[in-house]
Amino acid sequence: MLKRIGFCCQWFHHDQTLKKKQLEELQRPYNTRSTTVRWLNEHKSEAEDKLQFVFHHNIEAIKKLITKVGDLPAERRMCRLSSPILPVATEATWKYYWSKPDVIDYCEKHFAICGEMARDKDVKISFHPGQFTVLASETPDIVDRSIEEFEYHASMARMMGFGKTFQDGCKINVHISGRQGPEGIRKALPRLTPEARNLITIENDEMGWGLDASLDLEKDLALVMDIHHHWIRDEEYIEPTDDRVKRVVDSWRGVRPTMHYSYSRDEHLAPAQLGDDTHTEMHNIKDLLERGCKKQKLRAHSDFLPNAKVNDWALSFLEDFDIQVEAKAKNLASEQLYDQYCHMISTS
Repeated sequence: MLKRIGFCCQWFHHDQTLKKKQLEELQRPYNTRSTTVRWLNEHKSEAEDKLQFVFHHNIEAIKKLITKVGDLPAERRMCRLSSPILPVATEATWKYYWSKPDVIDYCEKHFAICGEMARDKDVKISFHPGQFTVLASETPDIVDRSIEEFEYHASMARMMGFGKTFQDGCKINVHISGRQGPEGIRKALPRLTPEARNLITIENDEMGWGLDASLDLEKDLALVMDIHHHWIRDEEYIEPTDDRVKRVVDSWRGVRPTMHYSYSRDEHLAPAQLGDDTHTEMHNIKDLLERGCKKQKLRAHSDFLPNAKVNDWALSFLEDFDIQVEAKAKNLASEQLYDQYCHMISTS
């Protein structure tokens, strides 16, 4: 079975030493633009033209990104798509724009092309609604707005031809956040459209509801295991042989699962004064905390993945999981992990 290593949301040119303007010109065609409610409200006579310019650019950027990823080695054909492809789509003042027949027709036509391209090039894609999508909140209004935000992502996936069956190629992932936890997620599920229910995945959080809590939902939906989150919250390097890992795999009902992997930033490891051992050992997080590191800060994602031993640990899950790299250097970081995987295979 194909084993994939992917990245999130943006494509970076391989030569980051180029001047800023050169990099912007090289990277812009593959990356989405955005705008703000404030700008639109302050420039109402220009607002619709602005929205059209931005979302036309964004859909073309998605096509170019899928093409770019589709030209990579098969094991690297996986990426998360950016959320604001259709800017301010869930903002009350601007919803009317996205209901205009010509806008709907354009979106349906071009998202369908994106979906066809992803399937033709065998690119595994996904979405990740932001931190304010809290399906398990105790506040009904927050749940309502979270469902609307989730359905916005589901509508893009639906126009791309996904969501017809369970996890058919475009997961939509959210954290298990909110005081109601698993039960709150379970209560929200019947309110989702069939496509949204087919594509939703729930991820263990690094500070709140962890992996054990997410397993309460293993019969309801597919689970995304974030091993960095688990290391922070539960203070252990979970192993692929752990029974909980098998339960995560089983939640995907025969579809190959995706997991998330990231690494802490240097400046947040610095208080431990690890010196030359900073990126050469698998550090016990309890020791790091005793030496002055802060758990809240250790969760921040590094640019790259500099610790070969921790990378080897992450790659040990590749037998059962595709790995989505959540690092600030995006495709450059996932390429780094892929290169280490290739070296590991060639020397084994």
